[in-house]
Amino acid sequence: MKSLRELYKIGKGPSSSHTMGPQKAAKMFLEKHGDAASFTVTLYGSLAGTGKGHMTDVAINDVLQPIAPVEIVWQPQVFLPYHPNGMKFEAKDYDGNVTDEWTVYSIGGGALSEGEGGSGVLDTPEVYGMNTMTEMMEWCEKTGHSYWEYVDQCEDSSIWDYLMEAWRAMQASVERGINTEGRLPGPLNLARKAPTYYVKASGYKQSLQTRGLVYAYALAVSEENASGGTIVTAPTCGACGVLPAVLYHLSRGHNFNDTRILHAMATAGLIGNIVKQNASISGADVGCQGEVGVACAMASAAACQLFGGSPSQIEYAAEMGLEHHLGMTCDPVCGLVQIPCIERNAFAATRALDANLYSAFSDGTHRVSFDKVVNVMKQTGHDIPSLYKETGSGGLAKILAPKGMR
Repeated sequence: MKSLRELYKIGKGPSSSHTMGPQKAAKMFLEKHGDAASFTVTLYGSLAGTGKGHMTDVAINDVLQPIAPVEIVWQPQVFLPYHPNGMKFEAKDYDGNVTDEWTVYSIGGGALSEGEGGSGVLDTPEVYGMNTMTEMMEWCEKTGHSYWEYVDQCEDSSIWDYLMEAWRAMQASVERGINTEGRLPGPLNLARKAPTYYVKASGYKQSLQTRGLVYAYALAVSEENASGGTIVTAPTCGACGVLPAVLYHLSRGHNFNDTRILHAMATAGLIGNIVKQNASISGADVGCQGEVGVACAMASAAACQLFGGSPSQIEYAAEMGLEHHLGMTCDPVCGLVQIPCIERNAFAATRALDANLYSAFSDGTHRVSFDKVVNVMKQTGHDIPSLYKETGSGGLAKILAPKGMR
């Protein structure tokens, strides 16, 4: 598995796969073809289906247009075999002849791949020798170490500085979001809810206040993402509100210090990495179960560790966080990361707290392992028809789209 730096990426929303990935690809292509007379970029499948709502064309044009004219070609009905988020960059000379082309895939969380048989120019070092939760749990039980100590053992020492930077960015996105009012960009004219939820939560008794604050924090980050603000992929932009909401709430409500929060982030990162390695965190590939479901599993594990859970209890919490999102579709209305994405972040954050509590009542023993759920999620995702996987053509995206946009 790769470094946690590849999972927790600090950047601007609204989409890691549809904004961050394509922009990164455009920068890489430009490095080789800064003398091109023009560019043509063809977007396929999900990138074409919801690219306008996700501002994919804007992200690409911001990089290439200052150098030369850019033509964006949309091919929503064409799915390349390796991944639904395929794109082809072409550099042309002054006669319109193609001088070079590059097909690349945005596979989720801002990561890129050249597909099977690629040249390997996108490869980054493998940091972790273990790729499954079972292996890591057995290592913890055998050695007496915690999951975060495995991170400490595999990564270089600067990982803690990086996680601290990510934690600060998460906190800043919560605080900006709960203090920013107004509407979100796009044709849905959706009003921000986080500031209102935050104010209302303060008026409730403690038992309800906890839920209200967690809602507010998750909404805050997700609304920042929808506005193109700076967030941390955890594991993606579309699911970026879940983990920060849980960590922010627990750090304030239970006085966990930054060191313990960073350890929880490390454990959560392992969960996200395992899914990224063995299945997918791309909504275009496996539906929202791979984004919000994985984010819930990450937050569940983090919360369980903070409250003193054993390795098996932490694994159980993560398993429940993912299992109970199996089959969740990715059907963004108008291709925007707003409906139903923002509310899903809020519900998943509270579900993570429930998964922690449920596992805390157990001894960690259960029938279905986290690794098995990851395998089931991958198969389920591939069985889901493409119209329910970030193409903006099925489910809520179809029935809720404003008139004239259906």
